Amino acid sequence: MKKIYVPVDNSDYSDASIALSVAFARMFGSQLVGSHVYAAKMHDVRFKQMEYTLPEEYQDEVELEKQRRIHDTLITMGLQLISDSYLEVMQQKCTEFGIPFEPRMPEGKHYIKLVEDIQEGDYDLVIMGALGMGAVKDSLIGGVCERVVRRINTDTLVVRDLEPIEESEGNILVGIDGSPESFSGLKTAIHLGRKFNKQVEAVGVYDPYLHYIVFNSVVNVLTERAARTFRFKEQEQLHEEVIDTGLAKIYQSHLEVARSIAKEEHDYALKITLLDGKAYEKILQYARKTNPWLLVLGRIGVHSEQDVDIGSTAENLLRLAPCNILLSSQRYFPQIDVKAEETLVWTQEALDRMEKAPPLVRGIAKTAVHRFAIERGHSVITESVIDMAMEAIMPQRASEKLTRVAKEIAEQKVLESDAVQTYICGECGYAAHNQQPVKCPVCSSSPERFQRVDKDSLQNVAVDEGGAAEEETFDGVRLQWSEQAKKALRGVPRGYMRRNVKARIEKSARSQKIATITNDFATQIINESMGEAAAVREDAPELRAVQAQTDAGNTGVAQNFESPVQWTEEAIERLNLVPAGFMRNITQTRIEQRAQENNVTQVTLDFAARVIEDGRSLANEVLGEYYQQPNQE
Repeated sequence: MKKIYVPVDNSDYSDASIALSVAFARMFGSQLVGSHVYAAKMHDVRFKQMEYTLPEEYQDEVELEKQRRIHDTLITMGLQLISDSYLEVMQQKCTEFGIPFEPRMPEGKHYIKLVEDIQEGDYDLVIMGALGMGAVKDSLIGGVCERVVRRINTDTLVVRDLEPIEESEGNILVGIDGSPESFSGLKTAIHLGRKFNKQVEAVGVYDPYLHYIVFNSVVNVLTERAARTFRFKEQEQLHEEVIDTGLAKIYQSHLEVARSIAKEEHDYALKITLLDGKAYEKILQYARKTNPWLLVLGRIGVHSEQDVDIGSTAENLLRLAPCNILLSSQRYFPQIDVKAEETLVWTQEALDRMEKAPPLVRGIAKTAVHRFAIERGHSVITESVIDMAMEAIMPQRASEKLTRVAKEIAEQKVLESDAVQTYICGECGYAAHNQQPVKCPVCSSSPERFQRVDKDSLQNVAVDEGGAAEEETFDGVRLQWSEQAKKALRGVPRGYMRRNVKARIEKSARSQKIATITNDFATQIINESMGEAAAVREDAPELRAVQAQTDAGNTGVAQNFESPVQWTEEAIERLNLVPAGFMRNITQTRIEQRAQENNVTQVTLDFAARVIEDGRSLANEVLGEYYQQPNQE
């Protein structure tokens, strides 16, 4: 870090940025550049806009021109003096420790001038406060900071912790997703960890729940023809048997690569942790639990295009993380990935095969195939190489299932079998069936970490919890719910949150081949989900309090439901079956337009259902025309 750029504005976060930059400069022998932007022209415009409020004796043209010149001079000189004083604080600290320092005072719009200055300079790092002088109680990130971060491609450390680094006990947490930016961030984190005597930990997050929640949400709004075409049951079974465990192994492999980089290139013993769920939620939750001094992330993730300004995970954590955050813009390719890019050739059939993979896993799957091919000496990646790679990183016979999904699903009756025994890893949640592993294939835990679960024991627990009732999932799979588990689910706020939590419970049970959902099983997932909601939404406790009142007997229509016509509660509940967002909004608009066209003053369940069904019929017609087109498969 030869040259560090530090915007200053005399705020508490600015002072913390100066102190941190001085600590960095002392450790790395860096030159510091302090910058304060002043906006003299903005004040000039404001003065002219308010000239009409001056006393009458100043309205004379000659006198007005005189006042303008005086104002311009005073404002320009005054703002320059303020900038000088801000930068003088930083200058004195640098002089005290013999650090080379360069002051800069550009005039103009704050973020524009900062971006221009950073882009034109050869800076290795930008250190700036998360908030500025305009911060208020509920501020998450300052406007200048956010705009600058989005527009530059220099590594940026955003300061939230006001304590000096010498007094901070937190360690360094690095998010690893297999992207070159995340690996570059890891190397930076190790350098910082060694210089400031802080442990570095790498964390990876994979999401096995997303597709199930989406399928579960969409199933009630698709037309009959579209549902048959999509083949929900086959799609869900494919994900459960192939993608879920494959994702865990792929992200675990990214962590293993990170550990290898740390060991071989830096002689550093890196701690690694694999989590499951939504990436930014799990990292945020883990950061609040471990209280790191610094969170390091790639500016963009493994799924992002190169022209994206900032990835969604980095953006959310930039706003919500309770610690300093460093966004890595530099790229580092582990040795095997470099070899893959330079030496491997893909056949067209292999490329076409990879394009059929779900977008969510395409990038990481390609990286996994690269590593598999290099390790085994392949120079050309064919479909057979992909099959072998999938066989290695996914469950047994996974490649066969990719090509013969329908047959495998037709033959599988796992959930209906009384003989299935499941062994669940207490570390990562991996589920093995019918035989206890000698080692977890995901996290390498010992066999003692596995807990045995079978159908009979779960049913016995369900009897103790008031009996069990069978429910059918969106794709026809039947699961038993104990009465206490159903009661626990009813404690979750109704609507989207309850549907989401129910889907996560079902998904976890299906992945672990558990046919009976007990209170303990459901409660654990409910608590985790509600904890995540509370971690990212400050109003979650209030929402739960409101919902408790609703469940106790208040069944009135939600107060925030706005409409030009009246809706019955049953009609609103039917509308809420449509996925939230654009689809639900357009459905509501269509129903209300139809009501006004027919002079209907109250939307009932029957009326809403008819309009929705008309929409389905229209979709069927369009879909039918699509399938009747020539040369259409």
